[in-house]
Amino acid sequence: MKRFLVFVLAATTLSLAAGNASADNIKGKVGVTGKIGFQIPSNGDIGPYKNETDTGFIGGGGFIYGIDNHFAAEFDITRSDIGSQFGNFGVTNYSLGAQYRFTTDYPRLSPYLGAGLDILINDADQGRNVDSTVGVHASGGADYFIMKQLALTAEVKLVVAPDADINNSAGKIGNFDPTAISTTFGFRFFFN
Repeated sequence: MKRFLVFVLAATTLSLAAGNASADNIKGKVGVTGKIGFQIPSNGDIGPYKNETDTGFIGGGGFIYGIDNHFAAEFDITRSDIGSQFGNFGVTNYSLGAQYRFTTDYPRLSPYLGAGLDILINDADQGRNVDSTVGVHASGGADYFIMKQLALTAEVKLVVAPDADINNSAGKIGNFDPTAISTTFGFRFFFN
C-alpha cells in the first residue's frame, strides 16, 4: 500500500509539473506508440464445420508522424493470438494509415478517426499453413496528453480482409477469416 501511495503522489506531482500538456499541435512531431487490448475475430470454417473463434489478446506498437495540425501518418505492427475449437491461429498485422485529429475545447484531449491498408501475415498450429492477405481498416480513438510529450491512448479498430486458405499436407482444409474488431489501450511518446 505504501508503494502504491508513493507512486500516486509521484504521478500527481509529475502531472502538475508537466505544465502545458496540450494536443493542439502535432505538426512535425514524431512519436512511438505501445498498446495492448482485446480482439473479437470473425469465424471461419474447417471442412464442412464452422470454426468458432474466441476473443483474444492483441498487442503491439508503432510510429506516428504529425503532417500538420489535423493529419497524421501512422505505422503499426500488432500481433493477435486467436483460440478456436479447431486449434489456435495468429495474425501479425502490418498497418499503414492516416488519422484526422479533431480539436476540442479540452486542450489535453485529441480525438481522431483513421483509415488505412493492412498486410496480414496469418499462421496456425497443428502443422497447418494459412495464406497471408491484404485488408483495410477504419479506426477511432483519442489521445489524452498527461505531459507535453506523453499521451495515453485508446482506440477501436475494425480490420476487414478476405478469407485466407488453411492448408495442410493434404491441401486446402478450410478458410480463416482475418476480419476482426479490436479495442486497445496504451501510450504515445513524442520525441519533439
